[in-house]
Amino acid sequence: QVQLVESGGGLVQPGGSLRLSCAASDSSFGTQNMYWYRQAPAQQREWIETTTPTGAFTNYADSVKGRYTVSRDNAKNVAYLQMSSLKSEETAVYCCGQKTIWGQGTQVTVSS
Repeated sequence: QVQLVESGGGLVQPGGSLRLSCAASDSSFGTQNMYWYRQAPAQQREWIETTTPTGAFTNYADSVKGRYTVSRDNAKNVAYLQMSSLKSEETAVYCCGQKTIWGQGTQVTVSS
């Protein structure tokens, strides 16, 4: 089964931008919807977006709409989550997933 690995997290100031990557282990990645979620400490997991296999359609949570953009490069088995105008309350572990498979996540900390 496919494995997913996120990267690109780090420390960013409020209002800043960050791009996360989700790398898949095989080409089945390009045949499935993919998702991004985030989970902050002591909070429930929050859905961020769902993207169709070709990337033609993406549905975003209202909380990130207009600030986050997802793209996919299925030839490279990778997806990107571009985040801008970040807020401190968006500090969380960000995970990508397909079906029931999830990566370990990458930590994003928004702080001055």
